[in-house]
Amino acid sequence: MSKLVKQTEDMLRSKLESAVKAAVAAGELPEEDPAPFIVEIPSNKANGDFSTNIAMACAKCFKKAPRMIAQSIADHIDLSDTLFERVEIAGPGFLNFFLSGSYYSAVLKDIFSCGEDYGKSDYGQGKKVIVEFVSANPTGPMHIGNARGGAIGDCLASVLDWAGYDVSREFYVNDAGNQIEKFATSLEVRYLQHFRDGVEMPEDAYHGADITEHAENFIKEYGDRYVDSPSEERRKALVDYALPKNIEGLERDLKRYRITYDNWFRESTLHHDGSVDSVINALKEKGVTYEQDGALWFKASEFGNDKDIVLIRANGLPTYIVPDIAYHYNKLVTRGFDKAVDVLGADHHGYVPRMKAALTALGLDAGRLDAVIMQMVRLVRNGETIKLSKRSGKAITLNTLIDEIPLDAARFFFNLREPNSHFDFDLELAAKESSENPVYYVQYAHARICSIIKKAQEQGVELRNPTDDELLMLDSNEERELIRHLSMLTNEIVAAAKAYDPAKITHYVTQLATLFHKFYNAQRVMCDDEGLMQARLYLCRAVKNTISNILTMLKITAPQVM
Repeated sequence: MSKLVKQTEDMLRSKLESAVKAAVAAGELPEEDPAPFIVEIPSNKANGDFSTNIAMACAKCFKKAPRMIAQSIADHIDLSDTLFERVEIAGPGFLNFFLSGSYYSAVLKDIFSCGEDYGKSDYGQGKKVIVEFVSANPTGPMHIGNARGGAIGDCLASVLDWAGYDVSREFYVNDAGNQIEKFATSLEVRYLQHFRDGVEMPEDAYHGADITEHAENFIKEYGDRYVDSPSEERRKALVDYALPKNIEGLERDLKRYRITYDNWFRESTLHHDGSVDSVINALKEKGVTYEQDGALWFKASEFGNDKDIVLIRANGLPTYIVPDIAYHYNKLVTRGFDKAVDVLGADHHGYVPRMKAALTALGLDAGRLDAVIMQMVRLVRNGETIKLSKRSGKAITLNTLIDEIPLDAARFFFNLREPNSHFDFDLELAAKESSENPVYYVQYAHARICSIIKKAQEQGVELRNPTDDELLMLDSNEERELIRHLSMLTNEIVAAAKAYDPAKITHYVTQLATLFHKFYNAQRVMCDDEGLMQARLYLCRAVKNTISNILTMLKITAPQVM
C-alpha cells in the first residue's frame, strides 16, 4: 500500500520543526513553542507541491512579521536528504516547497511495488464497519432509487475497505410489520379472486402484476386447498410461498448488478429472539418512556428531537421504529461493529435523528451511527424525463435498467455525483461509445495503453524497469502533472472514505484519464531515445495499473481492447 505522499508530508513537517529550533538556537526567533500549523498540497501548482502557513500561524507567539519568520525558517531548513529541491516565500509569508525529479520517480516505483494494492492504506486501522444498503421492500421488484443506492452502497463499502476498514455489507430484509401484512392481503385477494366473484382489492394494497403471478403460481401448486381455510392460515401459506421467491429474486438481481452481501439480516429474527421486547424494556428501565392515550411513547424530545415518538400503539403492536432500534443495537452491541453506516433515501432525513436519540437513550455513542442520505434520481432520454421502459411499457426497475444500458455505465453513472445531490441519469449518454460518456472515456484510456504496450512489443521493444536517470527524463509539464495525480490516489480514497462519497473516486479516475490523454497527445511515447521511451512506457503502465485498480475497486471492467 502506498504511503509516499503521507511520508513526504510528515518529513516536511519534521524538517519545518527542526528549522524553527535552528532559528531559535541562532537567536533569530524567540524560545517559544510554535503554534499549530498546516502542511497542505495547493490546488494551484504555481504555489508549489506542498505549502505551509507556519509563519503566519506563529506570528503571534514569535511577535514577528510572518515574512521575517518565513525567511528565518527558509534559511535554516535542510532539504538535502529529502525529495524537495527548493523552497520559496510567497504572499504574506507562505512557504512553498517544490519536489525534485526523484519524487516523481519514487511515485512510479511505488505504484509497481504495491501492484494491485496501490491506493490502499491502513487509515481505518481495521475498525469494523457495517454498511447497510438497498434493503428494498421484499414485497416487490427494486426500483431506480434502489439502483442508485446499490451502486453507492457497494462502492462506498469498497472505498472503506481500501481505506483500511474491516467492512461488512448487509441487506436488511423487512419480513415483518405492516408491509408484510399488506403483502398477505394482496396475495389473498388475488388468490380468492381466482375462485370467487366480488372479492375487491383494497386501494392501499399492492396492485402489481407480480402479486397476480405469485397467486397464479401458488394455485398451480396448491389448487383450491386454502379457499375455505381460515384467513390467517391462508395468508401465512401465501406469504411463506411468495416471500422467499421475492427475496431470492432480490439476491439474484443484485448479484447481476455485481453486489454480493456478507449477510442478509431478517427483521423477523428480532421479533423471534426477543430483541424487540428487550429494547422496549431497556428504554422503560432508563426512564425515557411514558404512557399516553393507551400508547407507549419515547421521550425523544429530551434527546434533541422536535417531538416524542410512539413505540407501542394503543392496539399493543410496536411501531416500525422499535425493530429498527433493536436492529441498530444488534449491529453496535450484539455484533460489536465499531461503526454502522446506513445508505438511505431522501425521505429518511427525520429517521436518523430519531434513531440516534434512541441509541443515546440506551447509553450508546450515537456518533457510531452514520447515514448517507441519497437524493432522488431522474431517468432522462432525449432531454425528457421518463418513467417507463421502452421494452415493457412498465416502470423502470433495476432489471429493466441494466437490460437497456451497460452494467459498467450503471455503476459508474450512479457514482458521478455525491449521494446527497439530485441526479439526472442520461440513458442515451450511458449507452454511447464516445468520449462524452465518462465510463467509456476512462475504459478507453485503459484500452489505449494496452494497445500502446502491445504495439511496442510487436515492434520488438522489451519492456523493462527504467534506470533512475531515465526516470528523471520525465520532466515535461504533462508528465509531472500526470505523475502528481497518480500520487494522490491513496489520499483521495481516504478522503472519499471520510466523506462517505464514492463520487470522489469516479472524479479522480476521470481526471486521470484526461491527464493521460493530454500527456499522450503532447509527448511521443515511441521516441528515438530508448531510455526516454522506456520511461514513458513505464509511466503508461503505471497509469494502466492505477486505472485497473480503481475500476476493480468499483467492480467495473477494465477492457484491454475497445
